[in-house]
Amino acid sequence: MKGLKELNKFVYEIPREGGMRVPARLYVSSRLLEAVEDGAITQLKNVATLPGIVKYAIGMPDIHWGYGFPIGGVAAFDVNDGVITPGGIGFDINCGVRLMLTPLTWSDLQSKLDRVLTAIFNSVPAGVGAESDLKLKRVDMERVLRFGARWAVENDMGLSEDLDRTENRGEMIEADPDEISGKAFDRGKKQLGTLGAGNHFIEIQVVEDIFMPDIARQWGLYADQVVVMIHTGSRGLGHQVATDWIKTVAYAMKKYGIKVPDPQLAAVPYSSKEGMAYFSAMAAAANFAWANRQIIMHRVRKAFVKTLGIAYDEMPLLYDVAHNIGKIEKHVVDGAEKLLVVHRKGATRAFPAGREELSDVYKETGHPVLIPGDMGSGSYVLVPTEKALEETFGSSAHGAGRVLSRRQALKRHKGTDIISQLEERGILVKSASKRTVAEEAPDAYKDVDEVVNVIDRVGIARKVSRQIPKGVVKG
Repeated sequence: MKGLKELNKFVYEIPREGGMRVPARLYVSSRLLEAVEDGAITQLKNVATLPGIVKYAIGMPDIHWGYGFPIGGVAAFDVNDGVITPGGIGFDINCGVRLMLTPLTWSDLQSKLDRVLTAIFNSVPAGVGAESDLKLKRVDMERVLRFGARWAVENDMGLSEDLDRTENRGEMIEADPDEISGKAFDRGKKQLGTLGAGNHFIEIQVVEDIFMPDIARQWGLYADQVVVMIHTGSRGLGHQVATDWIKTVAYAMKKYGIKVPDPQLAAVPYSSKEGMAYFSAMAAAANFAWANRQIIMHRVRKAFVKTLGIAYDEMPLLYDVAHNIGKIEKHVVDGAEKLLVVHRKGATRAFPAGREELSDVYKETGHPVLIPGDMGSGSYVLVPTEKALEETFGSSAHGAGRVLSRRQALKRHKGTDIISQLEERGILVKSASKRTVAEEAPDAYKDVDEVVNVIDRVGIARKVSRQIPKGVVKG
């Protein structure tokens, strides 16, 4: 790829050119670099032109083309003179992942997998337009948007310790429901506790490999253990918040004299009225997503209790981490501590031991980083290092990253064929739509092992465990 400067085997730099205020960096292997679209590189360079950006624009190993800002992208802006861009956070605000542990081994579950998976599928509404059975009034929705996962726990849908094992304790205090439109409210009140479609899933997994036994032991992970991964976000509410604010920001941008190379990167100063208001709306949508994942996990726990008779509190949350979000964080830039608005779009926070944001549970180790793969491969748990803070604003990859668009995948596959192929490999799939299964075919994604190996070899985070899928619920 032209114009790239190889800094080491896994880090490439795009030097400043044109309107770029800082360089851009790619964390990829040579094999993954071949799969990076020119459009994603152009988007990364465009991000580097935005006012107030510090250090460099970052592309993770799972980088691919997105709306304005690449998926698998990270950028940080000074809160005093930098911008915030809704395109840098995305439409599915606080799409994220949580991993629930169980006391079961694969031999305990194998003969009962179909029964458990069916119970989960029947208790968590899934698919395009899936609606919740929760009947929420306006006042309830406002509390969800303000308090996030805490609202769910206080309403008997979780354990208090779940909050200590959730990024931000599942609650951004900057949230303001008044910055959310009526249309977003209406979409959200019908969808709390639903999975959705696309790449969202609930997976019953088995721990196949342990790479760091001491950390795994501290975190309650062991070989052959049954765990459950949940991947979803803020549903239609988050999409509506993004839609509303992209329009507002694009209009307001003119009065601040900001010009961007792509209208999808519309941005305003973070410190402006519009910038702060968008951040408050985004935070409210993020809280909705944390409540959503908390409620879904509650229902998964209930399904295990009902079908297997194990106790609810025997299934602790390992961690819940967002990968489409903006955060106000302190980071060292050129030797000085700065307060930054960090955009992570398709990127996971990776804070090592000692960061003030961490709960006591993970103060000594750093929090778990969760990286899912496609439904035919594996997923990983990693532990962050200081190098993540030094190089990537405490950020890691978030998944495998697409190599086929959904349209391309549909042309290549039939959902029924994918389900049969996975069943032949011992993976049971239940889906509300065969179309979704075809769109999410395993070969639509990069090799998650390769993605994670880059993160591990660069030293941003170290592999702790690898899980393989056994049962999958899709929308």
